[in-house]
Amino acid sequence: MSPGNSSHALAFLLMGIPGMARFHCWVFVSCCLMYLIAMLGNGTILLIVRANRRLHQPMYYFLSMLATTDLGMTLSTLPTVLRVFWFGTREITFPVCLTQMFFIHAFSFMESSVLLAMAFDRYVAICYPLRYSSILTSARIAKIGLGMLCRSLTLLPLICLLTRLPFCRSHVLSHPYCLHQDMIRLACTDSTLNSLYGLTLVQFVILDSVLITLSYTMIMKAVVDITSREEQTKALNTCISHFCAVLIFYVPMVGLSIIHRYGKNAAPFSNVLMANIYLFVPPVLNPIIYSMKNKPIRKGLLRLLCQRVAWPGHGQQP
Repeated sequence: MSPGNSSHALAFLLMGIPGMARFHCWVFVSCCLMYLIAMLGNGTILLIVRANRRLHQPMYYFLSMLATTDLGMTLSTLPTVLRVFWFGTREITFPVCLTQMFFIHAFSFMESSVLLAMAFDRYVAICYPLRYSSILTSARIAKIGLGMLCRSLTLLPLICLLTRLPFCRSHVLSHPYCLHQDMIRLACTDSTLNSLYGLTLVQFVILDSVLITLSYTMIMKAVVDITSREEQTKALNTCISHFCAVLIFYVPMVGLSIIHRYGKNAAPFSNVLMANIYLFVPPVLNPIIYSMKNKPIRKGLLRLLCQRVAWPGHGQQP
Protein backbone atom coordinates (compact mmCIF):
# COMPACT_ATOMS: atom_id res chain seq x y z
CA MET A 1 0.00 0.00 0.00
CA SER A 2 1.52 3.31 -0.98
CA PRO A 3 2.25 6.11 1.49
CA GLY A 4 -0.18 8.39 -0.30
CA ASN A 5 -3.18 6.24 0.56
CA SER A 6 -5.64 7.52 3.13
CA SER A 7 -5.08 6.23 6.66
CA HIS A 8 -8.75 5.26 6.76
CA ALA A 9 -8.11 2.78 3.93
CA LEU A 10 -5.03 1.38 5.64
CA ALA A 11 -5.25 -2.04 7.25
CA PHE A 12 -2.91 -4.00 9.52
CA LEU A 13 -2.56 -7.73 9.94
CA LEU A 14 -2.66 -9.06 13.47
CA MET A 15 -0.40 -11.93 14.45
CA GLY A 16 -1.17 -15.00 16.53
CA ILE A 17 1.60 -17.05 18.11
CA PRO A 18 4.45 -17.64 15.63
CA GLY A 19 4.94 -21.29 14.72
CA MET A 20 1.82 -22.40 16.61
CA ALA A 21 -0.93 -21.86 14.04
CA ARG A 22 -2.02 -25.50 14.42
CA PHE A 23 -2.69 -24.94 18.11
CA HIS A 24 -4.65 -21.69 17.79
CA CYS A 25 -7.90 -23.45 18.67
CA TRP A 26 -6.39 -24.57 21.98
CA VAL A 27 -4.99 -21.08 22.54
CA PHE A 28 -8.51 -19.81 21.96
CA VAL A 29 -9.84 -22.13 24.67
CA SER A 30 -7.14 -20.93 27.09
CA CYS A 31 -7.88 -17.29 26.28
CA CYS A 32 -11.61 -17.83 26.78
CA LEU A 33 -10.93 -19.38 30.18
CA MET A 34 -8.72 -16.44 31.19
CA TYR A 35 -11.28 -13.91 29.94
CA LEU A 36 -14.03 -15.71 31.84
CA ILE A 37 -12.01 -15.75 35.08
CA ALA A 38 -11.03 -12.09 34.67
CA MET A 39 -14.55 -10.85 34.00
CA LEU A 40 -16.18 -13.06 36.61
CA GLY A 41 -13.55 -12.27 39.26
CA ASN A 42 -13.44 -8.50 38.77
CA GLY A 43 -17.19 -8.27 38.33
CA THR A 44 -17.66 -10.17 41.60
CA ILE A 45 -15.29 -7.78 43.41
CA LEU A 46 -17.35 -4.82 42.19
CA LEU A 47 -20.58 -6.53 43.23
CA ILE A 48 -19.25 -7.40 46.70
CA VAL A 49 -18.05 -3.84 47.40
CA ARG A 50 -21.30 -2.36 46.13
CA ALA A 51 -23.53 -4.73 48.13
CA ASN A 52 -21.65 -4.58 51.45
CA ARG A 53 -21.90 -1.20 53.15
CA ARG A 54 -19.07 -2.13 55.52
CA LEU A 55 -16.75 -2.10 52.52
CA HIS A 56 -17.63 1.47 51.57
CA GLN A 57 -14.18 2.60 52.67
CA PRO A 58 -11.23 4.18 50.79
CA MET A 59 -9.30 0.91 50.49
CA TYR A 60 -12.23 -0.86 48.82
CA TYR A 61 -13.10 2.12 46.63
CA PHE A 62 -9.58 1.89 45.22
CA LEU A 63 -9.99 -1.88 44.88
CA SER A 64 -13.16 -1.23 42.85
CA MET A 65 -11.19 1.13 40.62
CA LEU A 66 -8.57 -1.59 40.12
CA ALA A 67 -11.27 -4.12 39.21
CA THR A 68 -12.81 -1.63 36.76
CA THR A 69 -9.49 -0.99 34.99
CA ASP A 70 -8.85 -4.74 34.82
CA LEU A 71 -12.26 -5.24 33.22
CA GLY A 72 -11.49 -2.46 30.76
CA MET A 73 -8.14 -4.02 29.89
CA THR A 74 -9.81 -7.40 29.36
CA LEU A 75 -12.59 -6.06 27.13
CA SER A 76 -10.09 -3.99 25.09
CA THR A 77 -8.24 -7.06 23.82
CA LEU A 78 -11.16 -9.50 23.72
CA PRO A 79 -12.60 -8.79 20.21
CA THR A 80 -9.38 -9.10 18.19
CA VAL A 81 -7.87 -11.96 20.23
CA LEU A 82 -10.96 -14.10 19.65
CA ARG A 83 -11.07 -13.15 15.97
CA VAL A 84 -7.44 -14.15 15.41
CA PHE A 85 -7.40 -17.40 17.37
CA TRP A 86 -10.89 -18.72 16.56
CA PHE A 87 -12.03 -17.23 13.26
CA GLY A 88 -8.53 -16.72 11.81
CA THR A 89 -9.45 -13.15 10.84
CA ARG A 90 -6.27 -11.11 11.04
CA GLU A 91 -7.07 -7.87 9.21
CA ILE A 92 -7.92 -4.77 11.22
CA THR A 93 -8.52 -1.29 9.84
CA PHE A 94 -6.38 1.64 10.92
CA PRO A 95 -9.13 3.55 12.84
CA VAL A 96 -10.18 0.40 14.72
CA CYS A 97 -6.55 -0.38 15.51
CA LEU A 98 -6.02 3.15 16.86
CA THR A 99 -9.15 2.86 19.00
CA GLN A 100 -8.05 -0.44 20.49
CA MET A 101 -4.53 0.88 21.06
CA PHE A 102 -5.91 3.90 22.91
CA PHE A 103 -8.07 1.84 25.27
CA ILE A 104 -5.33 -0.71 25.99
CA HIS A 105 -2.79 1.96 26.90
CA ALA A 106 -5.37 4.17 28.66
CA PHE A 107 -6.46 1.36 30.98
CA SER A 108 -2.83 0.43 31.52
CA PHE A 109 -2.09 4.01 32.61
CA MET A 110 -5.15 4.01 34.82
CA GLU A 111 -4.07 0.76 36.48
CA SER A 112 -0.66 2.26 37.27
CA SER A 113 -2.43 5.28 38.79
CA VAL A 114 -4.75 3.07 40.85
CA LEU A 115 -1.80 1.07 42.22
CA LEU A 116 -0.14 4.33 43.24
CA ALA A 117 -3.35 5.50 44.94
CA MET A 118 -3.61 2.18 46.77
CA ALA A 119 0.01 2.54 47.94
CA PHE A 120 -0.84 6.00 49.29
CA ASP A 121 -3.90 4.52 51.01
CA ARG A 122 -1.76 1.89 52.77
CA TYR A 123 0.81 4.57 53.69
CA VAL A 124 -1.81 6.78 55.34
CA ALA A 125 -3.51 3.81 57.06
CA ILE A 126 -0.26 2.58 58.65
CA CYS A 127 1.69 5.80 59.20
CA TYR A 128 -1.23 8.12 60.10
CA PRO A 129 -4.07 5.83 61.29
CA LEU A 130 -5.78 8.50 63.40
CA ARG A 131 -5.98 10.88 60.44
CA TYR A 132 -6.97 8.25 57.88
CA SER A 133 -10.64 9.17 57.58
CA SER A 134 -9.90 12.91 57.50
CA ILE A 135 -7.24 12.59 54.79
CA LEU A 136 -8.99 10.10 52.49
CA THR A 137 -12.46 11.60 52.37
CA SER A 138 -15.04 10.59 49.78
CA ALA A 139 -14.60 13.91 47.97
CA ARG A 140 -10.83 13.46 47.82
CA ILE A 141 -11.17 9.91 46.52
CA ALA A 142 -13.53 11.17 43.80
CA LYS A 143 -10.95 13.80 42.80
CA ILE A 144 -8.25 11.12 42.66
CA GLY A 145 -10.46 9.01 40.39
CA LEU A 146 -11.12 12.00 38.14
CA GLY A 147 -7.39 12.71 38.01
CA MET A 148 -6.75 9.13 36.87
CA LEU A 149 -9.28 9.53 34.08
CA CYS A 150 -7.81 12.86 32.95
CA ARG A 151 -4.33 11.40 33.03
CA SER A 152 -5.32 8.67 30.59
CA LEU A 153 -6.51 11.34 28.15
CA THR A 154 -2.88 12.42 27.68
CA LEU A 155 -2.75 9.54 25.19
CA LEU A 156 -4.94 11.44 22.72
CA PRO A 157 -2.02 13.45 21.21
CA LEU A 158 -0.28 10.12 20.63
CA ILE A 159 -3.24 9.03 18.50
CA CYS A 160 -3.10 12.28 16.52
CA LEU A 161 0.62 11.84 15.89
CA LEU A 162 0.07 8.30 14.59
CA THR A 163 -2.56 9.46 12.08
CA ARG A 164 0.10 11.66 10.43
CA LEU A 165 2.54 8.79 9.82
CA PRO A 166 2.64 6.98 6.47
CA PHE A 167 2.93 3.19 6.70
CA CYS A 168 4.62 1.81 3.59
CA ARG A 169 6.42 -1.21 5.06
CA SER A 170 4.97 -4.55 6.07
CA HIS A 171 1.67 -4.05 7.86
CA VAL A 172 2.03 -7.17 9.99
CA LEU A 173 1.86 -6.49 13.73
CA SER A 174 3.47 -8.70 16.36
CA HIS A 175 0.39 -9.37 18.51
CA PRO A 176 -3.32 -10.19 18.18
CA TYR A 177 -4.03 -6.60 19.28
CA CYS A 178 -2.63 -3.13 18.59
CA LEU A 179 0.15 -1.57 20.69
CA HIS A 180 1.80 1.79 20.06
CA GLN A 181 5.39 0.51 20.12
CA ASP A 182 4.39 -2.19 17.65
CA MET A 183 2.78 0.25 15.20
CA ILE A 184 5.45 2.95 15.02
CA ARG A 185 8.11 0.45 13.95
CA LEU A 186 6.14 -0.02 10.71
CA ALA A 187 6.24 3.68 9.79
CA CYS A 188 8.30 4.54 6.71
CA THR A 189 9.23 8.06 7.90
CA ASP A 190 10.97 9.40 10.96
CA SER A 191 8.84 8.63 14.02
CA THR A 192 11.11 10.33 16.56
CA LEU A 193 8.36 12.65 17.76
CA ASN A 194 6.05 9.71 18.42
CA SER A 195 8.80 7.85 20.25
CA LEU A 196 9.68 10.88 22.37
CA TYR A 197 6.07 11.55 23.33
CA GLY A 198 5.57 7.88 24.12
CA LEU A 199 8.73 7.92 26.21
CA THR A 200 7.44 10.98 28.06
CA LEU A 201 4.24 9.13 28.94
CA VAL A 202 6.28 6.13 30.11
CA GLN A 203 8.03 8.47 32.56
CA PHE A 204 4.71 8.89 34.37
CA VAL A 205 4.51 5.13 34.88
CA ILE A 206 8.12 5.08 36.05
CA LEU A 207 7.30 7.91 38.47
CA ASP A 208 4.38 5.85 39.79
CA SER A 209 6.68 2.91 40.50
CA VAL A 210 9.20 5.19 42.23
CA LEU A 211 6.49 6.72 44.43
CA ILE A 212 5.12 3.25 45.24
CA THR A 213 8.62 2.16 46.28
CA LEU A 214 8.94 5.31 48.41
CA SER A 215 5.57 4.59 50.04
CA TYR A 216 6.63 1.07 50.97
CA THR A 217 9.92 2.37 52.31
CA MET A 218 8.02 4.70 54.63
CA ILE A 219 5.60 1.89 55.53
CA MET A 220 8.45 -0.48 56.44
CA LYS A 221 10.05 2.26 58.54
CA ALA A 222 6.77 2.78 60.41
CA VAL A 223 6.25 -0.97 60.88
CA VAL A 224 9.75 -1.41 62.32
CA ASP A 225 8.95 1.26 64.92
CA ILE A 226 5.93 -0.73 66.13
CA THR A 227 6.89 -2.58 69.30
CA SER A 228 4.26 -5.32 69.16
CA ARG A 229 5.11 -8.19 66.83
CA GLU A 230 1.41 -8.94 66.43
CA GLU A 231 0.69 -5.38 65.33
CA GLN A 232 3.62 -5.52 62.89
CA THR A 233 2.24 -8.66 61.28
CA LYS A 234 -1.26 -7.19 61.11
CA ALA A 235 0.03 -4.03 59.43
CA LEU A 236 2.07 -5.96 56.86
CA ASN A 237 -0.80 -8.32 56.09
CA THR A 238 -2.88 -5.37 54.87
CA CYS A 239 -0.20 -4.67 52.25
CA ILE A 240 0.42 -8.17 50.86
CA SER A 241 -2.38 -8.15 48.29
CA HIS A 242 -1.42 -4.73 46.96
CA PHE A 243 2.28 -5.63 46.86
CA CYS A 244 1.48 -8.74 44.78
CA ALA A 245 -0.70 -6.64 42.43
CA VAL A 246 2.21 -4.21 41.95
CA LEU A 247 4.61 -7.02 41.07
CA ILE A 248 2.33 -8.77 38.56
CA PHE A 249 1.67 -5.43 36.81
CA TYR A 250 5.11 -3.80 36.68
CA VAL A 251 7.37 -6.84 36.14
CA PRO A 252 5.75 -7.90 32.81
CA MET A 253 5.54 -4.24 31.73
CA VAL A 254 9.27 -3.77 32.26
CA GLY A 255 10.00 -7.05 30.49
CA LEU A 256 7.85 -6.08 27.49
CA SER A 257 9.49 -2.64 27.25
CA ILE A 258 12.98 -4.16 27.33
CA ILE A 259 12.12 -6.69 24.61
CA HIS A 260 10.58 -4.02 22.34
CA ARG A 261 13.53 -1.66 22.76
CA TYR A 262 16.54 -3.96 22.98
CA GLY A 263 15.35 -7.43 21.97
CA LYS A 264 15.60 -7.14 18.18
CA ASN A 265 17.35 -10.52 18.04
CA ALA A 266 15.02 -12.14 20.55
CA ALA A 267 12.72 -14.92 19.43
CA PRO A 268 9.30 -13.62 18.27
CA PHE A 269 7.66 -16.05 20.68
CA SER A 270 9.25 -14.29 23.69
CA ASN A 271 7.83 -10.95 22.53
CA VAL A 272 4.31 -12.36 22.17
CA LEU A 273 4.53 -14.28 25.44
CA MET A 274 5.60 -11.24 27.47
CA ALA A 275 2.89 -9.05 25.90
CA ASN A 276 0.22 -11.64 26.71
CA ILE A 277 1.46 -11.96 30.30
CA TYR A 278 1.38 -8.18 30.66
CA LEU A 279 -2.21 -7.84 29.40
CA PHE A 280 -3.84 -11.08 30.55
CA VAL A 281 -2.26 -12.05 33.87
CA PRO A 282 -3.04 -9.01 36.10
CA PRO A 283 -6.81 -9.01 35.37
CA VAL A 284 -6.91 -12.74 36.11
CA LEU A 285 -4.75 -12.81 39.25
CA ASN A 286 -5.78 -9.57 40.98
CA PRO A 287 -9.29 -10.73 42.04
CA ILE A 288 -7.88 -14.13 43.05
CA ILE A 289 -5.18 -12.51 45.21
CA TYR A 290 -7.61 -10.14 46.92
CA SER A 291 -10.12 -12.93 47.48
CA MET A 292 -7.47 -15.10 49.12
CA LYS A 293 -5.66 -12.49 51.22
CA ASN A 294 -8.45 -10.06 52.13
CA LYS A 295 -10.78 -11.35 54.86
CA PRO A 296 -13.67 -8.86 54.31
CA ILE A 297 -13.68 -9.71 50.60
CA ARG A 298 -13.79 -13.44 51.41
CA LYS A 299 -16.67 -12.91 53.82
CA GLY A 300 -18.51 -10.79 51.26
CA LEU A 301 -17.97 -13.48 48.62
CA LEU A 302 -19.33 -16.21 50.90
CA ARG A 303 -22.33 -14.06 51.82
CA LEU A 304 -22.98 -13.37 48.12
CA LEU A 305 -22.76 -17.06 47.25
CA CYS A 306 -25.11 -18.01 50.08
CA GLN A 307 -27.65 -15.44 48.88
CA ARG A 308 -27.48 -16.81 45.33
CA VAL A 309 -27.79 -20.45 46.44
CA ALA A 310 -30.75 -19.85 48.74
CA TRP A 311 -34.15 -19.94 47.05
CA PRO A 312 -36.34 -16.84 47.38
CA GLY A 313 -38.61 -17.26 50.35
CA HIS A 314 -36.71 -20.34 51.60
CA GLY A 315 -37.45 -21.14 55.17
CA GLN A 316 -40.63 -19.04 55.30
CA GLN A 317 -43.98 -20.47 56.23
CA PRO A 318 -46.65 -20.40 53.53
